[in-house]
Amino acid sequence: MEKRKFGYGWVIKWILAAILIAAGILMKIYDEEIVYATTGLAIVIFSLLRVVPLMKSLNKEVLRTINLIEVIFDTILGGVMLFVVFSGKLQTQGLWTDLYGYMLTFFLLARGIIYFVSLYYFDEKTEPIKFWFHLICIALGSAILTLSIMGQDIIPALGWMILFISVGGGAYLGYDGFGGYKKYREKSKALNTKKEVKKDPKVEKELPKPVQDEVKEEETYIN
Repeated sequence: MEKRKFGYGWVIKWILAAILIAAGILMKIYDEEIVYATTGLAIVIFSLLRVVPLMKSLNKEVLRTINLIEVIFDTILGGVMLFVVFSGKLQTQGLWTDLYGYMLTFFLLARGIIYFVSLYYFDEKTEPIKFWFHLICIALGSAILTLSIMGQDIIPALGWMILFISVGGGAYLGYDGFGGYKKYREKSKALNTKKEVKKDPKVEKELPKPVQDEVKEEETYIN
């Protein structure tokens, strides 16, 4: 009898959806600390997770060197952001609030510029989504730099953006988890439904027919 496999990934997706939405709400309530820490953590994770695949997939040594330098600087940048938040310096020194825009600008512009340099000067192949993503990085980095120079506080605006992303991501995970839960209930229902075992009709086998002896013709002898 075939055993039914039950998947419980929908539970994890629902938990993550709840955490993501709650985190987005907290980010809006506690703008500076949460946005600062989230940005730093995201930069560190983004940088470290791409080291090995990046080094293995790039064909030119100069590109590997440039991207490795970028990863090192980004990791240091994200680490500084996390240190500022958890050491309490963000509350005591307003300088770090002003520097936030410049640090985020450096991360976005560095990523975009290195991508386009690789694309146009080193003949790296790409796909449309990747192209538009890095174009947005340069546009967003330029806008943040402009606002930072003008003395505008960009953290509240980023808080709204992160809240929107968190709610959207949570809704997607919740919907995906709903589909998984639906399949789980269907399998559970099938498990509790008694199925009638259909018997295959017996195939009547024909008995072997007796082999008829050939009638031997009598030989006629001429006297």
